[in-house]
Amino acid sequence: QVQLVESGGGLVQAGGSLRLSCAASGLTFSSYDMGWFRQAPGKERDFVAAITRSGGATYYADSARGRFTISRDNAKRTVYLQMNSLKPEDTAVYHCAATQGIYLTNYRNYIHWGQGTQVTVSS
Repeated sequence: QVQLVESGGGLVQAGGSLRLSCAASGLTFSSYDMGWFRQAPGKERDFVAAITRSGGATYYADSARGRFTISRDNAKRTVYLQMNSLKPEDTAVYHCAATQGIYLTNYRNYIHWGQGTQVTVSS
C-alpha cells in the first residue's frame, strides 16, 4: 500500500521557478533515501537529485546543481524539489522515488515510484 504522489508541476516560462512536492504514505518515510528523476518522451530516465533519509547529504545531476534544491520534511512525509532558473530543456515528467539501497543516482536502485508530474518550460 505504498504510495508516492507528486504535485506542483505545470507550465512556466524560461527563467521561472517551480516547487515540486512528493507526499509519501504506506511506508516509514524517514527510513528511505529519496530521489527525483525526469523523463521526456523518447528519452531515457535521468537522475535529477537525491537526499538521504535524515537529509544529511544531497546529490545533484550536473544539469541541476546550482539551480535545483532537494529537501525533505520527515514529519510531513514529504520530499521537495525547488527548481529555479528553469530552462526549456528541463521539460519532462518528474518522478519521485524511494530506496533503501545505495548509488542514489541510479534509478534501478529505487523500489517505489510515483506516477509523475509534468513540468513544461516555454522559451
